Amino acid sequence: METTISSALKALKMPGMAESWRVMEETHQLDKLSVREAMPLLLQAEMDNRETNRISKLIKGAGFRLTATIEELDINAARGVPADVITQLGTGEYIKMGGTIIISGAAGTGKTYLANALGDKACRQGYKVSYFTMQRLSDQMRLARLEGKELRFFEKMTRYDLIIIDDFGMKPIEGQFQNDFEQILDDRYGKKAIIIASQLPVSDWYALFKNELIAEACLDRIIHKATRLQLKGESLRKKY
Repeated sequence: METTISSALKALKMPGMAESWRVMEETHQLDKLSVREAMPLLLQAEMDNRETNRISKLIKGAGFRLTATIEELDINAARGVPADVITQLGTGEYIKMGGTIIISGAAGTGKTYLANALGDKACRQGYKVSYFTMQRLSDQMRLARLEGKELRFFEKMTRYDLIIIDDFGMKPIEGQFQNDFEQILDDRYGKKAIIIASQLPVSDWYALFKNELIAEACLDRIIHKATRLQLKGESLRKKY
């Protein structure tokens, strides 16, 4: 049966503390602890619960394609996933520096999984992340323009600490979206992080753009000082 104190704590929106109080009652810890001893435990339970909920909200809001974690990565230098680089990226320092990560490789080599794992780690570090395929980014940008909300869309994009763009290079980048894509990159350059995953080698990216000047501007922002991971080996689709 729920006690008056547990009910009050829930009413005060302190579910972590309420659950901890319930457990303490059931295990008779309250009979052994003073208020001074019990209070830190209750407060810690509430803080832990809020942190867990905050991280869950960030992960859900990111819209990842896959459930992936750094800990479950197949770390293998021969596959293009060296331990030292993954460890460094796992610190989140590249996000603080507004860095860029390029993940390339053939289909099935784990590009999406790696990108999602890095995004998951960023969420667990408290960063706001959003995952896009290049097609979805293009569609959302086009819809924003049709509704006259392109400025609001650009502003929303700058609020993400990290954006992940998957399936880059699956189709040409043309029309107004060239300019919009350049604007997104320009707004983030050196300030907010970005991960781009592509089957195409970087040397083929220039040809994706119809406008040569925009191609040069975009690639300069993407490639300059980027951390590159070239994935190799057999397809991992059966594993992931």
